[in-house]
Amino acid sequence: MKIVFLMLFLTGIMVEMGLFNRVSFIAKPLVSISRLPAISASTFVISFGSVLAANTMTARLAKEGHLSDRGAFLSALMNTVPAYFRELFTYQLAFVLPVMGPIVGGMYAIIFFATGVIKLLIVVILGRKCLFEEPMVLEGSIKLSSKTNILEAAKGSLRGEIPIFLRMAGIFFITTFSVLYLDEMGVLASLDAASIAHIFQVPPETIVPLTVFVASPKAGMTLLGPMVQNGSLSEVEALIVLMLGSMFMLPFIALRSQIPNYTSIFGMRMGISLVATSTFISVMVRLTVLFLLMMAT
Repeated sequence: MKIVFLMLFLTGIMVEMGLFNRVSFIAKPLVSISRLPAISASTFVISFGSVLAANTMTARLAKEGHLSDRGAFLSALMNTVPAYFRELFTYQLAFVLPVMGPIVGGMYAIIFFATGVIKLLIVVILGRKCLFEEPMVLEGSIKLSSKTNILEAAKGSLRGEIPIFLRMAGIFFITTFSVLYLDEMGVLASLDAASIAHIFQVPPETIVPLTVFVASPKAGMTLLGPMVQNGSLSEVEALIVLMLGSMFMLPFIALRSQIPNYTSIFGMRMGISLVATSTFISVMVRLTVLFLLMMAT
């Protein structure tokens, strides 16, 4: 949590000094199309480096009245998009493609990238529909006072970030304790992916990689890769396993890490809504691909 506090503190200083406003012009066309407030361009740019920092700034702007609830929700959802573009190079092309091969790895990377594009399109559509009646928020005339004195900026950062950090630490502790308790009681272990795998008629030898994938995608792909390379598993079957594994993995990730982070920043109602919406979109994309693959076999 020390690193989290340091990140929040430094982000707060940069916000107080108005440093992010100088580079927000990069995302202003996208924000304009989405009918989001102009200030959302700054948070979107920040999210390329840190989604946590971007969401913290979004929550702070909402608290100060610069963003409506709808604007904050859509801004936070848009903040998740850059991670898909960043991980396309740092994860998909660097790990998935070499391990799974050009066909399976390439298709998985395309599906992953498409999820980010779909989320972005949803933000644009919802923004144009839901924010149409918020002219004062959409004018983009918000002017944030910037402090040139770093000591004043540090004081302002502490005033704004300490309450968020304390709430984050408390909720993170409670949620982590609950997840560990459920795991100790065997509740999470009882959610076995094997029974679902039988429904989709994947080969029996993929049950272990599928189960491992839910806990660790890299480990699961490491087991699946050789099966594809030696011909014991077809490309379509491998993609089916990856889609199934992703559908199981995403809710676990949401429960373990995303819910504590988002609820501590945005509160329970908006935090859970954001995680549920983002997870639902990702799962539906994979479910759609899964059905298309099943129809092809």
